[in-house]
Amino acid sequence: MMSDQPDRMRIAGRWVAAERSIPVTDPFNEEVIGEVPQAGAGEVEAALDSAVRGARQMAGLTAAERHDILRRTAEGLRNRSEDLALTLTREVGKTIREARGEVMRTIQTFTAAAEEAKRIHGQGVPMDADPRGAGRLGFTLRVPVGVVVAITPFNFPLNLAAHKVAPALAAGNSVILKPATETPLADLRLAAILEQSGLPEDALNVITGRGDQVGPPLISDERVRMLSFTGSLDVGRTMTAVPGIRKTTMELGSNSAVIVMADADADLASRRIAAGAFALAGQVCISVQRVYVQRPIFDRLVETVCERAGKMKIGDPREEATDMGPMISQAAVERAQSWIEEALEAGGKRVCGGRREGALLWPTVLTQVPDTCRISSQEAFAPVVMINPVDTLEEAIARVNDSRYGLQAGIFTGELSGALRAAREIEVGGVMINEVPTFRVDHMPYGGMKMSGIGREGLRYAIEEMTEIRLVCFRT
Repeated sequence: MMSDQPDRMRIAGRWVAAERSIPVTDPFNEEVIGEVPQAGAGEVEAALDSAVRGARQMAGLTAAERHDILRRTAEGLRNRSEDLALTLTREVGKTIREARGEVMRTIQTFTAAAEEAKRIHGQGVPMDADPRGAGRLGFTLRVPVGVVVAITPFNFPLNLAAHKVAPALAAGNSVILKPATETPLADLRLAAILEQSGLPEDALNVITGRGDQVGPPLISDERVRMLSFTGSLDVGRTMTAVPGIRKTTMELGSNSAVIVMADADADLASRRIAAGAFALAGQVCISVQRVYVQRPIFDRLVETVCERAGKMKIGDPREEATDMGPMISQAAVERAQSWIEEALEAGGKRVCGGRREGALLWPTVLTQVPDTCRISSQEAFAPVVMINPVDTLEEAIARVNDSRYGLQAGIFTGELSGALRAAREIEVGGVMINEVPTFRVDHMPYGGMKMSGIGREGLRYAIEEMTEIRLVCFRT
């Protein structure tokens, strides 16, 4: 049974240590808050052996049994919600309010997965639509793929793990979960709750440690039938180059954009842009990073976004009044600062923010930033937003699309035809009308185009990715 201070991996139904361990630190004060094992080749092999057995165990469960396990997991998460929130605050640095929100979303994710476990079905195939099919009855089944490897990032460790583990289990697969090196503690607690909820012992393995040591032997093994990865574009490219035939879902980030037209509700737009740009210190895949505003309201919008940024309380994420906590590390802050300086040297203007204290970076608004700067063309993953003026909707859409990414985008407008044009022409996986791209509910299809990834998450859609279609044909 798992303790309240997890310091073990879960392999083959047991909580195990390794020869070496790595520290987990609080980004706000750099205090060591725990240690977890650094897995090696032996632990990876043991997890793979276990996962193969677990796939058979899960495939043998009924839909009702899978539903009950996931429902009990949601209840277990609810019973431990404050403990989990405090864990997230300490290992990620997100505010306690943001952490509670993530726990609530995780409960919803498991609840929705439990419901979807009862809805997995095939469909009839009209075999006699072809003359050769006369006298035959055809239908499809949806069957689990088998072993799913789930690799998650640091920013939403609990809910992004849930988005991979919950649908995989609902579909009857086994899972090997590799949490982010920096933030494994909440996921180990999740594994303990799943264990207590009656999950078969080999159905979930959790491996901790550095990804460059664990990842290669894990994802290159032919027993892995699906890889679900959320992380950086560079790591995603490396993974796609690994030989092997397997299903793959990848969410590789973005530099999400918002268009604000002159006929929009400017107060609503500024309020949502500030929320979308600075939530979790900007460390969100769909964080607002680029804003294109029609000139008649440009100055007003920049001013109001800065006013909102200036009213935010920055500091200790454990304090209830704190609006924004630290970035994941001081190195991450230094990277963001170098990108800000590059933009300023290229002619951009800093309207507000930029102050730094340890791993804290105050919300920063830039204007007049050239499109060639990294703060515009790459993923910042920081509390920095650039706001540039445009003249027309056509120009705004072109500048939004001038990106290798395409996860989500938003447009604020009072004109239906403009909203529909944006929905048709912006090259992203999701277009939010009168909303920022940071908006997400957990059952919706979520994923990107271009370099933002492959496939979709969202419970029903993830289950489709994590199952295979099997045709059954009777000759009558």
